[in-house]
Amino acid sequence: MCEHASLILYDLIWITQISAAAALSTWLTCSQLLRLNPATTTVLEESDSVASGLGEGQRLLSRAKRGWVWNQMFVLEEFSGRDPILVGRLHTDLDVGNKNIKYVLSGEGAGTIFAINELTGDIHAMKRLDREEKAEYTLKAQVVDADNNEPLEPPSEFIIKVQDINDNPPQFIEGPYHASVPEMSAVGTPVTRVTATDADDPVYGNSAKLVYSILDGQPYFSVDPNTATIKIALHGMDREMREEYLVVIQAKDMGGHMGGLSGTTTVTVTLTDINDNPPKFSKSLYEFVIPEDRTVGEVGGRVKANDRDIGENAKSTYNIIEGDDQGSFEIITDTQTQEGILRLKKPLDYENKRTFTLKVEATNIRAEPSPSGGPFKDTATVKITVEDTDEPPVFSKPMYLLEVKENAPINTVIGTVTARDPDASGSLVRYFIDRHTDLERQFNINVDDGKITLAKALDRETDTWHNITVTATEVRNHSQISRANVAIRVMDINDNAPEFADEYDAVLCENGKPGQVVQIVSAVDKDDPIQGHYFDYRLVPEMLNNPNFTIKNNQDNTISILAKHDTFRRQKQKLYYLPIIVTDNGNPPMSSTNTLTIRVCGCSKEGIVGSCNAEASVLPIGLSMGALIAILACIILLLVVLFVTLRRHKNEPLIIKDDEDVRENIIRYDDEGGGEEDTEAFDIATLQNPDGINGYLPRKDIKPDLQFMPRAGQHSGPNGVDVDEFINVRLHEADNDPTAPPYDSIQIYGYEGRGSMAGSLSSLETASSDSDQNYDYLREWGPRFRRLGELYSVGESDRET
Repeated sequence: MCEHASLILYDLIWITQISAAAALSTWLTCSQLLRLNPATTTVLEESDSVASGLGEGQRLLSRAKRGWVWNQMFVLEEFSGRDPILVGRLHTDLDVGNKNIKYVLSGEGAGTIFAINELTGDIHAMKRLDREEKAEYTLKAQVVDADNNEPLEPPSEFIIKVQDINDNPPQFIEGPYHASVPEMSAVGTPVTRVTATDADDPVYGNSAKLVYSILDGQPYFSVDPNTATIKIALHGMDREMREEYLVVIQAKDMGGHMGGLSGTTTVTVTLTDINDNPPKFSKSLYEFVIPEDRTVGEVGGRVKANDRDIGENAKSTYNIIEGDDQGSFEIITDTQTQEGILRLKKPLDYENKRTFTLKVEATNIRAEPSPSGGPFKDTATVKITVEDTDEPPVFSKPMYLLEVKENAPINTVIGTVTARDPDASGSLVRYFIDRHTDLERQFNINVDDGKITLAKALDRETDTWHNITVTATEVRNHSQISRANVAIRVMDINDNAPEFADEYDAVLCENGKPGQVVQIVSAVDKDDPIQGHYFDYRLVPEMLNNPNFTIKNNQDNTISILAKHDTFRRQKQKLYYLPIIVTDNGNPPMSSTNTLTIRVCGCSKEGIVGSCNAEASVLPIGLSMGALIAILACIILLLVVLFVTLRRHKNEPLIIKDDEDVRENIIRYDDEGGGEEDTEAFDIATLQNPDGINGYLPRKDIKPDLQFMPRAGQHSGPNGVDVDEFINVRLHEADNDPTAPPYDSIQIYGYEGRGSMAGSLSSLETASSDSDQNYDYLREWGPRFRRLGELYSVGESDRET
């Protein structure tokens, strides 16, 4: 009865006719019980109006007609009983006991998850529910006539909510975690933060209230129980002692109380490096032996300062701080191995200095404040012993610059090179010229004293510089060789006469005025005097009183040729020759005579050169524009007539008479038969053109202008053997074919099979050969070749005759 009262109070009052006070007492009692069992609680929304009156201990009740009302129902998740759990009951005013009605349920899960008793309206959960899968279901209820299923009331919608229980443990979705923190961090320094989630309802109870704790990782780390922030808990954590830590964090629901579910995750914490360790040499003294012949830049030794730090904090630079006053060494850092590489900066000399004592310092590149306060550097001593070796000779200079005049005689001493043996033994030295640098052997050298002499005459105008290589070799050890470059400059002397700079083409206008400039003349000289060139120009002595031309010095090493009068005429003289002497300023001076050719030409009034021929003067000068146009029109007309005539001749048909036919038809036989044993390969039918069996041979190389009617011709049958007659007939038909000119053609007849042991019988090939071949062997091949052998033998004898 309590359950029924909880579902619909006023129906219960109406049916039982109990007093209002008793009904209210019953509803309050049942409501308290239902609240203790939320799985069967149904909250009702009332819309009734209750009128009560008390008479003799009873209250009179009246109600207005209404439909059934409700809002939501609750059901507990994960219910594991054997029987379906009752969720709630539906009731309507129409259910008065005398009507045939039934309840219908539809919506989410209707018929599968939830079932309704059609008669009583009780709703049961048929399956085990999980709030984390679906938290609520929306359904519709309706009252219909049991006989015809006609709806008696409109459908009403309500919700069934699944109430949560603590059935899901906390989970770390993003775990496992990785974090890093600098070594030597202070206590309380945050490392990282982890987050756990709980699928239970965070609103209902403490099922989703989480508390964090640390299971493994103490005493190095701690975790905040509410924020899950992991912090440093131990002072002075050194990466060089331990670099990685594994921390286990637990999250527990129900506020951490007993009975709560828990989940764990791991956090890998890595201590990052800081520069808290200085470099340290593995030993305090390093000793190296370096031969004196080691070249500059070569490695003399390696030192190493170790640093317990890593990365950039472990990188160091090396410096020589003492013991290298002469700057003979340098030290660099190997970026791969972090070693100090000791290299030669200057050549070593055992005879001058045999030992070096260096002090090397290693310093960290990144010098951060150290917790210990110590310096980030270390020093070590390097002792170097120079080893004596047999050294090659040493020239007094790495390069020699010598000069010689180009007119120097043979065996002139140009200069001297010197070299010595730097060893204590002091071996004698011999000198040689590397002939690869003196291919023309223009120089010699004295093997004992290194004097370089001239072997051939030199010409500065050909080569100004000569670069040779001189070698010095120890007498005691020929493998010890040194080289020096010698540059020889050829000094200039005045041995070349000046000459005209160009082959001038001087033109003189016959209508020019006296004093007109005919030509400007300049000169060049192959020599190269120090003070520069200065040229003197003059006419040859016999031309000093030249009546036609004179010269004028332009004061810039050029002269102008001037005309003396204006009576020059081509008919009188068209060419003038003017010899000029050009002298340089060398010591001694050199000179040459150059002839300038001057042509007399006709010019316009503006001075534009017209014609330089003598015949041109008899032609009329200054034709009018109309005359020129008339001459041009005649020329064009003649060209047009000539073009039309040529086109007409080109279009005329080509007719060639029989007696004018000088072309030939070449019939080629170059296939070789199988010899006298071949009786099947030859077939006369292969010599016949299938198109010509009927006596008609069309030309395929041209298109005939008229149709050639075939005539009955004499031809051999397919099995005929009269080859000579067949060929003559075909040749006659081709020569008398009126359809086209007799173009040359080549046709191949007579496939004679394969396998002939004889060579080619072509007379064409034999005639073109110059070989003296004996053809007597043809007589031994049988009667068919005997006659051929006699013919070739006769030919050979005639040729000898």
